Parts: sequence; C-alpha cells; structure tokens
Amino acid sequence: MRYYHGEKIEVTWSAKRCIHAAECTSRLAAVFDTSRKPWVLPDAATADQVAETIMHCPTGALHFTRKDGGPPEVPDSVNTISMDLNGPLHVRGEIVVETPDGEFVLRDVRMSLCRCGASKNKPFCDNSHEEVDFQHNGLLGENKTKTEKVLPQTGPLKIIPSENGPFHMRGPFEVRGQDGTVYRGNKVTICRCGRSSNKPFCDDTHLHIGFQSK
Repeated sequence: MRYYHGEKIEVTWSAKRCIHAAECTSRLAAVFDTSRKPWVLPDAATADQVAETIMHCPTGALHFTRKDGGPPEVPDSVNTISMDLNGPLHVRGEIVVETPDGEFVLRDVRMSLCRCGASKNKPFCDNSHEEVDFQHNGLLGENKTKTEKVLPQTGPLKIIPSENGPFHMRGPFEVRGQDGTVYRGNKVTICRCGRSSNKPFCDDTHLHIGFQSK
C-alpha cells in the first residue's frame, strides 16, 4: 500500500488491485497523472474533488482519508454486481470477502473480481482477461441457484470464492447486464473459471475443465 499525504486528504493506492481503469486520470488529471512521480498530488485539487474521483475507482485500489473533517466514503445503498464487456466483475456496496472456512479476507465498498479464471491475484482481477482473450457480451444468463433459506434483504453482501469453483454470494444484491437487465436476489453462484455457457452464473463447467483457484 502506498500513501500520498495532502494537507486536507490522504490517498492510499494498492498497486496489486489496480487494473488501470483510468477513472482517476481521466476525471482529475491535476491530481492523478501516471506520467510523473509522485503520480498522486492530493493538494492539486480540493479534498471534495479528490474524494469524488476516488469513489469512481471500480477496483478499490484507491481510497482516501479526510483530514479536514469532510465525510468518509459511504457504501452504495444497493449492493451491485456488474460486468465489463469481456472483462471482470465490478462489485459495489457493503462487501465482505471470506474463505470457504469463514475466515475474514477483506471488507470494502468497491472491488473488481476475476471471472476469466486466469488472474494471478485471485479472487481479484489483474487484467489477465486481456492476455487470454476472455469473451463475454455482458448479458445475463439464467440464474439456476436454488434458494435453501430466506436471507436478509438488507445488509452486507458476503462473497465466498470456493476452492477450484465459483463465487458463492450471500446477501442482497443486483446483478446488472450490459443491456440494462437486472437480476435481484440474495443467493447466487457466479462463474470464475471463465468457461460457463450461462455467464455470469456458474454451470459447473469448472468441474469438467480442472479449474484451479490457486
């Protein structure tokens, strides 16, 4: 983690989670400019402008801490799962990542998850989808997850990357397709091997291709 200290706001950046979506550089180039060192100058704009720009970072690589008494980032009121065309899952809201054994991994409000199966930083995207030429039009297949019990309609979205298998997601969410289609629920399995014929949902293809999550 790298820290960039400003008078009124501090910026943190995780290079490991950054996939160069360029939301920061395109929105506020005075502060975020990869052609210089340091590439982040927190005092080159107002704290409000810096904070607003960082909240558009889809991966959670950028975060901020206000030093001027300004408001912290608040999770989106709806937990959303959206897909880049031929790219990762972008998740926003109140998000908790856990291991299959229930061990806490991460709590965040923004993250980008690998769904091509090739990331070297699983469960997060590292742009490997570009190297393996991952293809998906971003439209929603049919969710075939069986709901075994009623889960809360409000609260955090728990993401559990299973060993050599899909993402198990528990908690209220909306899955949004590129065409504006929305699937709402509180239990779903999402493909992360990259080979499901029912993307973004899992169809057990990982069992037949020997997908390895490590």
